[in-house]
Amino acid sequence: MKRLSLILLLCLPLLAAAKPGYKITLQVEGCTDSTILIGYYLLQERYVFDTAYNNGRGKFVFKGDRDLDPGLYFFTNNSDRFVEFAVYHEKPTFTFHTDQRNWVTNMRVKGSYQNEVLFNYQRASNALYDEMVAAKNSMDSASFNEALKGIVARTDSLKHALHREHPDAMVSKMIHATTVVEDKVPVNHPDGTPLSQRERYDYFMAHYFDYMPLDDEFIIHTPKEVFYRRVTDYTDKYMRGMPPDEICPLLDSLIDRAEPAPKVYHWLINSITEKYLQSTVMVYDEVYVHLVQRYFATGKVTWLSPSTIDEQIERATKWDRLLVGREAPELILFDTLRRAHSLHHMPGRYTLLLFWSPTCGHCREVIPALYEAFIQVADSLDMTAFAILTEPDEHTMDKWKSFLKEHHMDSPRWINMSGGEANVDWREVYDIETTPQVYLIDNKDHRFLAKKLNASIFTEICKTLK
Repeated sequence: MKRLSLILLLCLPLLAAAKPGYKITLQVEGCTDSTILIGYYLLQERYVFDTAYNNGRGKFVFKGDRDLDPGLYFFTNNSDRFVEFAVYHEKPTFTFHTDQRNWVTNMRVKGSYQNEVLFNYQRASNALYDEMVAAKNSMDSASFNEALKGIVARTDSLKHALHREHPDAMVSKMIHATTVVEDKVPVNHPDGTPLSQRERYDYFMAHYFDYMPLDDEFIIHTPKEVFYRRVTDYTDKYMRGMPPDEICPLLDSLIDRAEPAPKVYHWLINSITEKYLQSTVMVYDEVYVHLVQRYFATGKVTWLSPSTIDEQIERATKWDRLLVGREAPELILFDTLRRAHSLHHMPGRYTLLLFWSPTCGHCREVIPALYEAFIQVADSLDMTAFAILTEPDEHTMDKWKSFLKEHHMDSPRWINMSGGEANVDWREVYDIETTPQVYLIDNKDHRFLAKKLNASIFTEICKTLK
């Protein structure tokens, strides 16, 4: 299946607004490196975008005719030296002066309030870390654990002081964004009665991004632990197993908060839509349909090509008709003996609908196992199969018949049909772009009970049927 295009150019040095350009000077006393690199964070990666050469006295000058997006950047000699700095609401014409002994501890900044705050915080934080290492190396376990409590408390106090004294500094917002939400979940209602486990979980999910400045562009240019991993944990771990009607409002809240920050907004829509487009969880097609209808079909997505947007809307329109609980579109096809069969008039209580081909490598693995699982329950559940060959050309027809014979797929409950003649264009109606595609249908009202089935999932679902 064609993947959703991510036309964001995020992995290039990024352009901003008027009066472009940067000039950043790094003076490192005693530095013998011939070059220093400068780079930025983006989601889960780091990218280098410029190089400066030593003038012979440890001075490196980085110049460019682009503006730098707000975010956390770094200098590195690509070996043992690495130091971060901020670009945030200041023209990047900074001067940094340090020496080779310790780049952070000895760093002096000219022309940047943001970086003065950043390096003051880093020095204090590094001092506490060094104190912890020294304690660990000199104390027994019990004494170290006691000392560690004090160091952790002072670290927390350092963070609180940073946020209180410099609430508008980028480093303050970045550190605040890493607040552990689990520690903020209340135990009791305002009246003192205890919250249930479900109520505490709902609170956690609703307030997960309370401390994250999703509406600020800098957040996408931070280490992966700050933003990227928090978002992926939310969607991949904490939402796992949640029903679509609970997932969709949470995703809407997350995405809508980011709308003032275009690059954050674009990435969230693209990446989350792609996640649910590719999901193997049958009911999560509904989430994909919801996202496309809410953002693509309403004109909110403007950064992708019109053809890409139209493609997503067209697919979501098809998928909306194929969601679990929807009525299966009627199909009339012919079996190997040229007898016509109607999907809406199949005998039995349930119908297993399959689209597959023996030329599909995945089908060759999935279909025989699914057939064996089907045979085990077909009689007891009064189930039949409506199995459609998706490549009914002359060459594939011979392979199809040989495959059926080889795997003894000759049960009278399993009806094999060529897809060559039909009442509708079933590829279009059922959005058959990849195979196999497998549905389970309730013959009483012709509604989809399940989809995206393999042998093991099919067996588990059959245990719930009567």
